[in-house]
Amino acid sequence: MDSNRKHWNEQQKEFHAALLGFKQHDRAMALFVQQHAALHSAKVTPGIPWSFEDEVLDDMTEAQIRRIPQGCDYSVAWHIWHLARIEDITMNLLLAGRLQCFVREGWQARLNAPVVDTGNAMTKDEVAALSEALDLAALREYRAAVGRETRANVTGLAPEAFKQKVDPARLRQVMEEGAVVEAARGIVDYWSRRTLAELLLMPPTRHNLVHLNESLRLKQKRR
Repeated sequence: MDSNRKHWNEQQKEFHAALLGFKQHDRAMALFVQQHAALHSAKVTPGIPWSFEDEVLDDMTEAQIRRIPQGCDYSVAWHIWHLARIEDITMNLLLAGRLQCFVREGWQARLNAPVVDTGNAMTKDEVAALSEALDLAALREYRAAVGRETRANVTGLAPEAFKQKVDPARLRQVMEEGAVVEAARGIVDYWSRRTLAELLLMPPTRHNLVHLNESLRLKQKRR
């Protein structure tokens, strides 16, 4: 593991303790901003010392991003789509009670996306079709738009809100809008058991790191 990712993991432990302790809100928010910024393009937070997304994607060709390497189930394109959709759903709809950026700003047409869901439970053929169809420049723009909204939504919440569970009506809306398919309902069940603070530890931070790590491994298979 390189030094940037090692530092990120060390910082995540401090973020976890500060956030779930509910006594270091200002410190937790400062750490969230740093952790989140490192996992998005520098276009989201100009001047950051390291962007894992840019490290993975900036020197890849479109063909490499769309490709599903032999013996693998996903492409880098699928991973970026999945990250953007999960973060949009959880940080806009579930956390802030707002329409998804994807819906509000008409991203399906801009992305040329054949689906609207998170990509969980897709077959390999469906992953390949999505990977080929997506406008990759728009995909990165969409993820950046989601990242900016996440930062505004999270830092605007009052400290006491982080102890609350997700509103069940918002969870129902996820399914009604087709953002998660029935075969992947377990994700929504997982979110239903989390506090808003716990949501910050997975979709916009740890979940992003996991899938960017996997994208880096797929990138290395191009050689």
